[in-house]
This record gives sequence, C-alpha cells and structure tokens, in this order.
Amino acid sequence: MTAGLLAALAAAVLAALALGSVRIPPREVVAALLPGAEPSPFRTIVLDVRLPRVLLGLAVGAGLGVVGTVLQALVRNRLADPFLLGISSGASTGAVLVLVLGIGATTAVALPAGAFAGSLAAFLLVYGLARNGGGMTGTRLVLAGVTISYVFTALTTLVLVASSRPEHFREALYWSLGGLGSARWDTVWLPAVVVGLALPLLLALARPLDLLLVGEEGAIVLGLDVARFRAAVFVLVSLVTAVLVAASGAVGFIGLMVPHAARLLVGAAHRALLPVAALGGAVALVVADLAARTVAAPQDVPVGVLTALIGGPLFLWLMRRRSVDGTEGAPA
Repeated sequence: MTAGLLAALAAAVLAALALGSVRIPPREVVAALLPGAEPSPFRTIVLDVRLPRVLLGLAVGAGLGVVGTVLQALVRNRLADPFLLGISSGASTGAVLVLVLGIGATTAVALPAGAFAGSLAAFLLVYGLARNGGGMTGTRLVLAGVTISYVFTALTTLVLVASSRPEHFREALYWSLGGLGSARWDTVWLPAVVVGLALPLLLALARPLDLLLVGEEGAIVLGLDVARFRAAVFVLVSLVTAVLVAASGAVGFIGLMVPHAARLLVGAAHRALLPVAALGGAVALVVADLAARTVAAPQDVPVGVLTALIGGPLFLWLMRRRSVDGTEGAPA
C-alpha cells in the first residue's frame, strides 16, 4: 500500500512540475532537476516557480492529513478536522492581525507565531465550551468548533473593515480561500521542518491514540492519563495547524476526507494509519493544486475553493451515510 502511494506521489509531482500554462516535457523536467544542468527557461520555471509550490503542497497536504487523523482519534469523532474545530479560523485571524498591525510581518516567524496564538486561543475556547455543562463528547466539541469558527471569521472581517489599507483585503482573501501561489523557497522550509518533526513524534504516540479508540474509561484503566495526553497533543496539533495555515491559508476538507480514505486502506491502527494519511494528504493536495492551476488557465484558482467544491458534497454524503447507518457520534 505504501509503495502504491509513493508511486502515485511521484506521478503527481512529475505531473505538477510538467503541466501548467507552459507545458514542459517530462524528460525536460527530469533534466532540470539534475545537478549541474545547463540554464534554460524550462529549468527556471521548474526550479524557481513550480518546485517550491509542489514542495509546499507536499508538506501542507501531509500535515493536514496527519492532523485530521489525530484530531478524529482525540475526540473519537470522524467528522472532526482543523477547519471544523475552529483551529484554522483562529490561525487565520492571528495571521491577519499580524499583517494589519505590522507586528514584525516581514520576519519569517511573525506570521506562524500570530497564527499559532490565534489557533491556540480558538481551541481553548472550543475546549472550554465543549466541557461546559457536562462531559465532553465528540459531537459537542464539533458543534462548539463550528460556532467558534464563525466567531473568528467575524473577527477577521472586523479587523479588515477597521483597517485603512485596501491591500489587507487582498492578503486576507488568501488566508480565507487557501492557496499555494505565494510559495517561495524561503516559505517552504518551516512547514516542511514542522511536519517532518511532528510525524515521527505522533507515530511514537500511536499506542495512546489507539487506546483512545476503546473509550476514555478503557484508556484510563489501561494506564493512560487521558486529560494530560489530550491537552499535550492538542497543543502540538495547534502548532502544526498554525504553521500550515500561515504558509498556505485555510485549505479545508483535506484533513477531513483523507483520514477516512486511509482507514479504508489500512484500518484504524495509528502506526500504519498515520504514514498512509500523510502520503494520501500529500497526493491529494498536489493533485488539487495542479487542477486549480490548469482548470481555468491562465487564471490560478485558489486550491481551497477546489477542495471545498469536492469535499463539501463528500462531507454531506458522509453525514447522510452515518445517519442512515445509525452510527452518528460513533467513535473513530
């Protein structure tokens, strides 16, 4: 299964480097990637324009796939993802505040720091609302997340309306729709490093994540400090999400649908599930971005628009299927 996904990923990367407003033969793409190749227009397009965008898509897609998988295990609800839980909206608000207020906006860490602060604030509110008035359930947390997502979206709009600079609206549109068009070599390294560090760390937590699938009481009996574990992993997930949103905007539905596809392929055990979710998310976002670049060429459609158009109907189908099967609220 992993070999098949790696082959699909290689094919997606090659297609993304070759296709676009300028079509480049595959052999020219390979030649451009070789060290010491002669300078040429094709080499410039591949190395300076398309390769950073593809690498950012790989990092963001893999990160969203992993984050969605972990969140669904933590809340034991397969409808959970960073977008539904308000983390992406909070990160967008934090990033837009940095842009509008000009708080170190020219540095490499300012946007991720602002996005992280916003995402953490959003999740703390969601977590508090979900626990208020009784035990926290997956359905309660998702509903609280949708509510907080609307609140932070409204805050973002309010900040932009209060701003006197029209360019802020164009920058904020990037965060709200999501896209990889601003990818540059200096914006790729941070999400790549964060995802590269988070994946092995979460793999090391595969057994506690599996224990959560048996239920909170069962996990406690088996020796897991559920409250402390959830809090620590939620902070880690918020950090990863913040960095991804700071790099690409709020790309929805990758973190929701990819974990479902991964479970169909390898089951629910997280040691096998997390790598497949990472590869699946990377393939999904690279292919979606390729479609976004070519479906209305030379117009570059924000990839978040395309993932929403595809993921929205799939999400509705999933909800209908769970309702018909009588599995609403079932654990992940």
